[in-house]
Amino acid sequence: MGAFDVVVLGGGTAGVHVATEAAAGGKSVAVVEAGLIGGESPYLACLPSNSLLLSAARGETWEDAVARRNEITGGLDDSVPARRLADAGVTVIRGTGRITRPGTVEVTLAPGQGGQRQGQDRQGYGADGQGYGADGQGYGADGQGLGQGQDGEGEGAVTLTYADLVIATGCEPVAPPIEGLADIPAWTTAEGLCSPDLPRRLIVLGGGPAGCELTQIYAAFGSQVTLVEAEPALLPSEPAFAGEILAAALRRAGAEICLGAAATKAERTNDGLALALADGTRVDADRLLLASGRRPRLSGLGLDALGINLTPGMALPTTTTCRVTGTNEPPDGPGRVWAAGDVTGSTHTHASHYQARVVAANIMGQRREADYSAIPRCVFTTPSVFAVGTVPQAGDGLTTVRADLGDTARAHLNADDVGAVELYAEDGVLVGAVAVGPDAAAWMGEVTLAIRAKVPATILADVVHAFPTYGEALETALRELAEAEGSLVATDQKKKGSGQVSELDIETPEGDAIEQHQQVVAEENETDARREVPFEVNEADAAEQEVAVGFDDDDYR
Repeated sequence: MGAFDVVVLGGGTAGVHVATEAAAGGKSVAVVEAGLIGGESPYLACLPSNSLLLSAARGETWEDAVARRNEITGGLDDSVPARRLADAGVTVIRGTGRITRPGTVEVTLAPGQGGQRQGQDRQGYGADGQGYGADGQGYGADGQGLGQGQDGEGEGAVTLTYADLVIATGCEPVAPPIEGLADIPAWTTAEGLCSPDLPRRLIVLGGGPAGCELTQIYAAFGSQVTLVEAEPALLPSEPAFAGEILAAALRRAGAEICLGAAATKAERTNDGLALALADGTRVDADRLLLASGRRPRLSGLGLDALGINLTPGMALPTTTTCRVTGTNEPPDGPGRVWAAGDVTGSTHTHASHYQARVVAANIMGQRREADYSAIPRCVFTTPSVFAVGTVPQAGDGLTTVRADLGDTARAHLNADDVGAVELYAEDGVLVGAVAVGPDAAAWMGEVTLAIRAKVPATILADVVHAFPTYGEALETALRELAEAEGSLVATDQKKKGSGQVSELDIETPEGDAIEQHQQVVAEENETDARREVPFEVNEADAAEQEVAVGFDDDDYR
């Protein structure tokens, strides 16, 4: 029997962070994980995907890209993050946990994970020589083994008790209901991101973020890729323009895009496989990659022992403090249950990290509530897609404004007119935004902050962006938004009067240029006399401000 203040089921992004923070606060903590410490993101999802996308953009060979990816992911060896947990004082138990009653978890140890005591006689890392990693040797910072057997040999189960339980078991892929799917060679997204193979012909099933990234990866390295999405557009949960621009970019990369027809049947052929679509289309390939959906990994956890009954695919219901609702746990005291990460339905690594901070703070008695109004959603293709907050739905009354990146000087300099940004507001305050363009996440951070802090459009419309950057597109959209919302900024500008507006929609009042070179004087000494501008005006530069920069409507994110 192991008694802990905190037991964390799942050693992914959320679980590791909760465990580390709680241990730093003086709690005794155990993490139960049968897979990789650190979860899928660093090994089988975000990092390998971005590594391969970067290699593709650099024009590297597939072999070099795979070597770099393997280096980034550490060859699927989790000994380093496991060692960090041990150094933080966290007990790592390799196995699967099941709740038997409130306050108690039974852990079935992974093969070879038994052992009554680990200590100076064991190889490994961390305090007292405990080992962690692929061989799973050693658990805990005090050298005490958990389970049966000697020196890590043997298998068995251990029982843990807790005051706080954190469910952070992540999510798992869901196979779509396609006839014959079990009989053909298919990858999950994780397998597609860790394989050394480069299929000659590949079908990617699913047009969400993962499907789009994998399509661009394999198309860039020479595979003949067909992307199949049952909905009429890619990224179906985002505004249509984002999927349209991205589809155009993927087609330019050589991929074939099939939209609006679900896959109905898969079968082996003499030279690979064939996938039949509902509209009668037949696609031949050597391999199928399933990127069509995931669900919270909650089966087998014994949630019924807590009074929780969920249908498959449902996320754990939580409060704003990330406390699981609907349990028969006591409202206060031992036996509290929390959740963080994909099990809550929030399927982004940065959201998992955020929820983990909320959970850790509340476990330590520092009340904190999560705010989900500005959680970014990213697709790291070229061009990239960045979305945050609320997007328009029929009849919601949101004000929508749009600006095209092709109208910025940066797009002209880069010979890259692909992309656009849309902003959504309610009562003069931003509530959402979607941008498609080069490295969109880098220049949309301010919008995330504005949504989270509820900054009025009157303030945002007065923000100055560096020239020349893609962020200048936001100025155009924000001025339009301020005017649409009856902004005081727009009213004030009309009172003062403004100079000529160029075709780039940049205000160039003559008075503003002069004011930049005036001294600040007491109000009573101010006069209407103008001072000479202490620099030469290059007429050619001024003329260039009148040049319109064109853009291609078919370009993307």
